[in-house]
Amino acid sequence: MKNWRQPSILPGFGLTLGYTIFYLTVIILIPLAALVWRSASLGWDEFVAIALDERTLLALKVSFGCSLIAASINAVFGVLTAWVLVRYHFPGRRLLDAIIDLPFALPTAVAGISLAALYAPKGWVGSLFAPLGIKIAFTPLGIVVALVFVGLPFVVRTVQPVMQEIDREVEEVAATLGANRFQTISRVILPGLMPAILTGFALAFARAVGEYGSVIFIAGNIPYVSEIAPLLIVIRLEEFNYAGATSIACIMLIISFAMLLLINLLQMCSRRRYANVR
Repeated sequence: MKNWRQPSILPGFGLTLGYTIFYLTVIILIPLAALVWRSASLGWDEFVAIALDERTLLALKVSFGCSLIAASINAVFGVLTAWVLVRYHFPGRRLLDAIIDLPFALPTAVAGISLAALYAPKGWVGSLFAPLGIKIAFTPLGIVVALVFVGLPFVVRTVQPVMQEIDREVEEVAATLGANRFQTISRVILPGLMPAILTGFALAFARAVGEYGSVIFIAGNIPYVSEIAPLLIVIRLEEFNYAGATSIACIMLIISFAMLLLINLLQMCSRRRYANVR
């Protein structure tokens, strides 16, 4: 009987694949399944009632709305920061490059306290906006500031290596063919960077949705105004309402998965379009 199994180029494929599936099952799939199972114990009517509760809806709106805004801001300014670090050489460049990773190492609670002190009405930055009637700390605007802070490195570190691989000769060829600087950036450079930009956007968005430590100090945590969904989950746990907490977490999981799936589809379309252009 003919053996249809093709031998693997790399040794140990079966063992490593089995370990990978086992590890992902224990670390990711089982906890998520437990979350769904705990939420299902409520029943469909109670689950829908929690999902449609005004406080829950507004908390989800604050979390996902602020996360989208922060990720969009990081997608723009993260690309600009990566461009400066890759294309220009100046004194202090390595120091600036190291500062980008600071949100990775800094505890989120420390970041939240620092941002709250800076952007409070009497803080160094907040006092500049207070005479204009703009309040940053203890409002959704402060949440966006905190999420921009924690999400910027994801965009920069995702786009930077891809940008380094772009040959400058491609830009020179575009210039010799009559393209101006804007056309070169929009039609030559950005199409190749778009998959990396979308990946950085997805990472920054995912980090922002689940962020807790840096947000609670600057958000003000006012119900129906600046209360985020993770904080509402903690409140339900403190009330020993475990089913309600897992239901809100399950709703966040569903929305996050749908949005990340959409971003991945856009990323695939962008890669195919860039491949066809090339």
